[in-house]
Amino acid sequence: MFYARLMLATPASCLDAPGSPLCAADVCRGVTRMLFRHDLHAIAEVPLNGGRRADLMAVDARGRLVIVEIKVSRVDLLGDAKWPDYLAHCDRYFWAVPAGFDLQPFDAPAFLPARTGVIVADRYDAEIVREAAEVPLAAHVRKRCTLAFARRAARRVAALSDPDADGLIR
Repeated sequence: MFYARLMLATPASCLDAPGSPLCAADVCRGVTRMLFRHDLHAIAEVPLNGGRRADLMAVDARGRLVIVEIKVSRVDLLGDAKWPDYLAHCDRYFWAVPAGFDLQPFDAPAFLPARTGVIVADRYDAEIVREAAEVPLAAHVRKRCTLAFARRAARRVAALSDPDADGLIR
């Protein structure tokens, strides 16, 4: 009976609790599905040089890198001063928000509307409502970022088949 009460009290999606961590997970899931349709393969929570962590990072068939920063509250969006650091790690940069999010702040000069794209998502899908400009990375930066992405993805796959393998990584 306790389990049933817990399930009823736990928000199921952005519709139930727009600012919840579950909402961010919904947006992440929808964006990841949309990226797959565009032949971009993503992983979540990707550490970057400089101590930053991208919510989603994806790579396409040509090796171009995309970073997606998920925002589920206006306060989080307006208080985020670190996001410009991500631009040095990707060819394209997108904001992703849940359906119903006020998109007006993304038009402000501080959010570089000529450079950044906007994606609206729910837990099942997403749509690009403003395309991001492509600003190609320097070759040496692309190589470093792509190798880090590939190695992280490989570690995650290895951990699925051998959860104890993580202790062997240096």
